[in-house]
Parts: sequence; structure tokens; C-alpha cells
Amino acid sequence: MHAVVRQYAGGAALADALAGRTQEVEDLLRGVPGFVAYYAIRAGDGLTTITVADDQAGTEESSRRAAAWVKDNMTGTTVSPPDVAGGDVFIQFGR
Repeated sequence: MHAVVRQYAGGAALADALAGRTQEVEDLLRGVPGFVAYYAIRAGDGLTTITVADDQAGTEESSRRAAAWVKDNMTGTTVSPPDVAGGDVFIQFGR
């Protein structure tokens, strides 16, 4: 598996947009081949998103779709490009 983390400084407006359009965001990302999971985390005025896919091609496609969604849906609002980090998942566990 592969994961990508996007950190948006001053991402409160984007977090609000994502929260108000959850189903649209879900539909967008579930269509990515190999999609596994997506998380959006609000921390103060910042926003962090995490996408997990079967492979790097899936996380790259999710990043492309996320950038296009932000460009198309955040008109009139300045959203700085995120800091992006990604890599292979080597430990995984849950509840």
C-alpha cells in the first residue's frame, strides 16, 4: 500500500468546503483505482488529508483529482498548494 499526506496551512476554508460536500469528495476519490481510505483532519486553521491506495499510481491519481477539485470548487478563495509527502505503508493495524 501507498499513502500520501497533504498539509494545507490556513486551510480552514478548504476544510469547510470538504465538510459541506462530503459525498462529492467521497465519490471523487472512491473512483480512484486501488483506493483504500481517505481522512481529513482539521487542526486549528490547518487541514491535513491522508489518502491510502494500493499503490503509488493510486495516490498520484488522488492528488491529481484533489488538485482539480480544489481548483474547480474553491474559486474566489485562496488556497495555498499543500505540502505533500508520500511513501509505502510498512506498518498497518487498526481497532
